[in-house]
Parts: sequence; structure tokens; C-alpha cells
Amino acid sequence: MDKDKKDKVRISKSKKKTKSIVAALTISAIWLSINYYIYYPVFNIQSTTFWEWLMFHSVIVTLIFIFCGIVGRREKGEGPFRAIKRNGEYFVKGRGKLQILTLFLVPIFCFLVIVFGNLAGAPIFNARRYASLLKVDTRDFVEDIPQSENVDNIALMDTRSARIFGDRKIGSLSDVVSQFEVESDYTQINIDNKPMKVANLKYADFFKYLSNKDAGIPGYVMVNPVDSTSRYVKLEKGMKYVPSGYFNDNIYRHVQMGNPTKIIDGCYFEVMDDGTPCYICPVLHARVGLFNGMDVKGAVICDPVTGDMQYYDVADIPTWVDRVYDGELLETKYNWFGYYKNGFINSIVGQKGCVHTTDDYGYKTIEDDVWIYTGVTSVTGDASNIGFVMINQRTSEARYYAISGAEEYSAMASAEGEVQEKKYTASFPSLINVDGNPTYIMVMVDNGGLVKMYAMVNVEQYNLVATGESQKEVFAKYRKLLKSEGVGSKPAAKSSDTDEEDNIYEVTFIVKEIRYVTTGGETTVYIKDDKGNVYKSQFADDENIIFISEGDKVKMTCQKIEDSEIKQIIEVTNEY
Repeated sequence: MDKDKKDKVRISKSKKKTKSIVAALTISAIWLSINYYIYYPVFNIQSTTFWEWLMFHSVIVTLIFIFCGIVGRREKGEGPFRAIKRNGEYFVKGRGKLQILTLFLVPIFCFLVIVFGNLAGAPIFNARRYASLLKVDTRDFVEDIPQSENVDNIALMDTRSARIFGDRKIGSLSDVVSQFEVESDYTQINIDNKPMKVANLKYADFFKYLSNKDAGIPGYVMVNPVDSTSRYVKLEKGMKYVPSGYFNDNIYRHVQMGNPTKIIDGCYFEVMDDGTPCYICPVLHARVGLFNGMDVKGAVICDPVTGDMQYYDVADIPTWVDRVYDGELLETKYNWFGYYKNGFINSIVGQKGCVHTTDDYGYKTIEDDVWIYTGVTSVTGDASNIGFVMINQRTSEARYYAISGAEEYSAMASAEGEVQEKKYTASFPSLINVDGNPTYIMVMVDNGGLVKMYAMVNVEQYNLVATGESQKEVFAKYRKLLKSEGVGSKPAAKSSDTDEEDNIYEVTFIVKEIRYVTTGGETTVYIKDDKGNVYKSQFADDENIIFISEGDKVKMTCQKIEDSEIKQIIEVTNEY
């Protein structure tokens, strides 16, 4: 073959090889770009997700180069390796395998990083470091928790009930319900020192998104978990960046791609005191080894209307922010403390002093912050708590109270047993101080998730249970129960005079009229005295009321009901 022909062949092969390289690079770039946009992984060496993503896609890119013929193919030429002709192409024996192995070194390296990175952070080597991630301050319950006359700083309503109230509120708005729904995730926040559950609206489906994306989400729902009320807040400008948004309007994609090296742990909807919506996006980092002991490093605060973002270190996060630490993360940090404070070996053998939290938690507002509350029990314990812990969701400050008694689920079962004929379900309780007695308080909901009653259970003696239709009623019944059992003291009742704090008083009269009214399967007893005053009680609360007839003289402890002329019967006895 003459020189010109050889040059043409060489140029042709060179162009073919260049085209193959360009094709492989183009396909790889397109694949990686599409995949990154869909999954928007974090580029941080402390994230196992990053190493898994890199490992998987390095294999894919290697296969693309092999498919395009870049790896393994060689032209005929001189050198220390012997050329072999296969199907018209020349390959250098041994060189192709070596190059393929070289390209697979990246996924092998990623795999080893994941394995040894997790091993370096294993509790067996770092038990004390795990235990030190949360500082726990032991406090006195009676001194720290003020006595309660009513509950206005505790979210007694659970998220399931909040969803029902929120959905009903939106269902009454004809201009909203056809296009939007309420997000299922409610955030517990504090507004003006009052607990509140908030959730923004979401697009009903993809086509509703296309129709409304320019205007955005028009508002959000606020549910008061204390008095079971809800309201819809309409915004002047709609929220563009939300979880139900698609493409660039998705809040998770917007925040993560705007902060590609930060490990974002979700985006939680909150409302400032002036009603302005925002998303709080905690940023995590590993505090044990390369991947383990994940803790909050700071937070990105995103404006869902404009998309503007600002990062704050955890110590600089504004005080109006309520949720920085997720409740599950705080429980995990306390469990690390409870398990490993005496070393790893002790957590496996002997387990002296090892404790952990119960399965769920509630919320309590203290000093303009939201705290989670949960019981603490021994790892070898049964249905008993040895104490309780409250942890601040903004600062992770932890307060422990050494109070022994029934754990929350036993108290819930005890309360449900008091109204078993109604088949109500108890919400997760919170802990309050009633005349110096640690007490569980909870709401009782029906099958539809609506709040029907309140229940109070003594922590130390969970057979002491009181129920009532209102907070005032259940507080009065509970105090009376404590007094009768010699456990606590109830403020002395005043004959015919109203108690300024709880409107409880005693009265004696002749029954002029008595009636039984059944509504929704429940019977209410109404008693009228000789002066025309009316008193009521649920028949199931005290069936002995059946022995009272018109003309009988009765002695009654009752309570005034707010905005009603009818009094609530707490206890009634027949004087004959």
C-alpha cells in the first residue's frame, strides 16, 4: 500500500476514533445530566448517597465507553504488546482488559469508601462520641413545670385529626377545592406563644399544576390543636416553590440544586408570626466517622414565593424558627445517649443504666419554642417509664425529669377503657402538673378523627382516670378524683359562690324536671331546679343518676360552661 493510501486509512481511522470518543462523551454527559436533574444528589463526601450515585454511574459510563468501542480497541502498530486482528479490527492483547479494569477502579474505590467509612463510625468504636452528641440536663418537675388550670400550650390534637379539620376547611371553599388539596404533612409551630399546626396547599394533580403554576399555591391552612378550630389563609402572592411543584418548581429540587454540597434533610413548612410562609430546610453533617452520627449543622430558609434562600449556622438560626431538629432525629440522639453513655459493651452485656424513648412523642410550647415530649423507659423494662424528656426543636436543648409511672400507651389504654362503649381512641398524651401531681392529658377522638372528649390519667397511678367533654370539666373531675383518693388536693368548693378560677361550685335544690335526650347514640341527662337553672351530664358518666326523680332533693357539684346558661354536672347525690 502506497504512502497516500496509508495516510488516508490512518486519517479515516483517526476520524472514526474521534467520533467514537465524542459520541461516548456526549451520551455520558446527557445521561448524567438527566439523571442529576431527576434525582439531584448531594455532592458531599459525608453522604453515602453521593458515593452510591458515583459508584453506579461510573459503571454506566464505563459500559458506554465499551459500547462505543473506545475501551479495548487498538490500531495495528509496533510496541511491546502483540496485535491481534478480530473482525477487521486490531486489538492489543492484554491492553483492553487492563483499561477496562482501570475504569472499574472508580466503583471499586467508592464501594470501599462506603464500607470502611461506615465501619469507622460504628458504635463499637465510638460509643462515647455518640453519647456526647446530646447534653441532657436533669431538672425538677414541680419547679420546672408550672401548675396547669387549663391547657393552652400543648398540641393535644394529633396530625390525623388536624388533616380532617384542614380538609373540611378547604372543602368549604369552592374556588380552591377544585384545584388544590392540603398537604398531608403538618408542621407543629408556635405563633404568639400558642401551638399551631400548619400545612400549605398542594396541586391536586399534574394537570392542575400546569393550569395554576403561574399563579402558584394561593394559601395555607392553620389548625389550632388546642381548641380544634381551623382557618384558611389566602396569600397576596402565590407560593411557586412547593413539594407538589414539578420540574424547577419543586421545593426539594430547588433547594438541593441551589446548595449542591449541603446535605439537606427535607423542607418543612412554617409561618412567621406575621403570617409570611417559608420553608425550613435543615442541613446535616456527620459527627462520628465519615457518615455516622448525623446531626444538624445549620438550615437553609427558603421563601416559597420568590425562591430566595439564606443559609444559617445552627447557632445563628432566627428565634422565630420552630422546627430545625426533626422529632425522630431528637429521639435518635437521646437513644444514643441512653444506650452508649456507659460504653458499647455495657449496651450489649448487662445494659446497666441503658434507657430509650417510647415509640412516639408529643409537642409542648415553652418560652416561645416548640419542644418534643416523650417518655423514657429502661431497655429491659415493661410498660413503665422511669422518666420523661423534653427536647427543643430549634436548639436541641434536652431536659430530663425523673418521674416513674405508666408509659404513654398504658395511659392511653386506661383512658380508652373509661369510654370503651363509645369506642373512642386516645391521642398521644402530654405531661402536665396538676397540684404537684404528674398527669397525662389527652384528647379522645371518634372513628372520624374528631375530638369528642378529654381524658386525664395520673402518671404514678394510672387507674386514676377522669374524662370530660371540656377541659374545665375534666380538670374538675380529675381534681375531685385525686381528693377522694387522697392523692392531691382540689380547691375548696364554695356553696352557691363561683370559684374565680374554674367556676366550680356546690348547690342543693329540689329537682323540678328531669329529661333524657339521645343524640348520635349518646344519652344526655338534663336536670332543672326549682329556680329554672338547667344542669346536664352524660348518662354514661354516672348511671346512678337514673335513681334521681322529679321532686328529689339533690346535692350537686357543677361547673359553669362558657357561653352557655347550662351548667355541667360533675357529681350529684340524692339527699331525699
